[in-house]
Amino acid sequence: MISFQDSFNLSPYIGIYDLIVPKDNMLRQIKKLVDFSFIIEELKDKYCLDNGRNAVPPI
Repeated sequence: MISFQDSFNLSPYIGIYDLIVPKDNMLRQIKKLVDFSFIIEELKDKYCLDNGRNAVPPI
């Protein structure tokens, strides 16, 4: 089953990215302005509920 996550930390050094990437970076602005939650609904039929590994959220 796929679920929505507010954050996903791939690295223990994730805080460094907040220091290095400027606050006015275009990708940060897009993340604030666009609601990507529709992607979960669009992709939910691509994941199996009872077979294989747990799904990694696409957002």
